[in-house]
Amino acid sequence: MSNLDRWKQFTQARIGLGRYGVSISTKDMLKFRLDHARAKDAVVQEPSWDPIFDKLKSLSKLYGIQHQFVKSQVTSKQEYLLRPDLGRRLSEESILKLDAMDKGYELGIVCVDGLSAKAIDENLLLFLEGFLSKIESLHLKLAPLVVAQWGRVAIGDEVSEILQSKICLVIIGERPGLSSSDSLGLYLTYEPKIGKTDETRNCISNVRPLGFPLHLACDKAMYLIQESISQKRSGVLLKDQMPKSKQSIDMKEDLSKLKSFREE
Repeated sequence: MSNLDRWKQFTQARIGLGRYGVSISTKDMLKFRLDHARAKDAVVQEPSWDPIFDKLKSLSKLYGIQHQFVKSQVTSKQEYLLRPDLGRRLSEESILKLDAMDKGYELGIVCVDGLSAKAIDENLLLFLEGFLSKIESLHLKLAPLVVAQWGRVAIGDEVSEILQSKICLVIIGERPGLSSSDSLGLYLTYEPKIGKTDETRNCISNVRPLGFPLHLACDKAMYLIQESISQKRSGVLLKDQMPKSKQSIDMKEDLSKLKSFREE
């Protein structure tokens, strides 16, 4: 096995593509077209909401928290892609839903479909199961688990402002790349409110079994939440100084979970 073949075992990036004249090989071209089609599908399709809601109900009951489904001001998938601003704000009906709920929490979790239905279908529940089991140890008062359709990251600010959550964790389907269409993004904001911008958030990106493994993303989110509570800030003011001994990467656990999840 050549050195190049060895390197290819550790990345999905397109390295060392074969060439024939001025073109890449047919095999590599077909792979590129397949990945491009998968990325497009992830953007234009909708998550399989029914099985996701069934599982969320079980999780909410298990951890003693409420759950709520909301929508942004977007009225169609096409409008969602063309009007990011509408995806940052809640619909009037959704505001009324949240207004009717109890207020005053330490941590709010907002799950948003974003730009990847595949990420939500394949990785959202796996992440939530791991995260909720770990966050229990901090004994935080958790806000109702909110799922937002056709939302952007900033919709979590309005959700958390209404519910009066001190910290907001947004879990969103990330914009697909040509080698990954199933990535989740995690965004942590201290004292979320309408008008907050991206420099006030901490981001954990590429959360997926073949990217930043889910169980390590849970640990990283836990660390940042604890630091945010301690330092009363987030974003560029909150530096990630998590000990490297806790960041070693082992994908076996996540791949095993993914396999069993898909078989169910």
